[in-house]
Amino acid sequence: MPPFRVLVVCTGNVFRSPLAECLLRHQLLEHRQVIHVSSAGTRAVAGMPMAAVVDSFLLGRGVQPCGMGSCRLTKEMVENADLVLGAATEHREAAVRLSPVRALSRAFTFREFARLVRSEDAAGVVDPAARFVTLVQGAAARRGAVSTRTGDIDVNDPLGASPSQVHECLVQIEEIVERIAAAMRTR
Repeated sequence: MPPFRVLVVCTGNVFRSPLAECLLRHQLLEHRQVIHVSSAGTRAVAGMPMAAVVDSFLLGRGVQPCGMGSCRLTKEMVENADLVLGAATEHREAAVRLSPVRALSRAFTFREFARLVRSEDAAGVVDPAARFVTLVQGAAARRGAVSTRTGDIDVNDPLGASPSQVHECLVQIEEIVERIAAAMRTR
């Protein structure tokens, strides 16, 4: 099976998406040969470094910061992704606008996917890439059955927020990534 590609999207690709990318990559480290994680921003300025607070947060958790600097979301990125995780509804919608056929059943917000994914959907599936494919299909099938308001599935942009609000956002993303990674584990 070819590698499974996860694309994480936010606005500037300096706070939310690089944090989720690095945490997810760290959580799925044992599957790094078959699960590829990257990130982009809908309005990113190419080459901007990850926010220092994100870098510090990752190091405080024993996670090596990853990525080569920010990059702007493209149609090609969306079409090459097997799962697109947006920080907010606007990011999910941006991916779907770029590639409606490819992204419609594969694009979710972080929180939406974490709520919809169920490890039992992939019971007995051991191959990590095949497992992720099955989990995405299960979450897509469940969409609409779980009532959510837009504010309930968005992770707000911490840019310009107070230090405590920024920390709260970082912890929220960490918890979301842990739920997604937990569904991936076969044991």
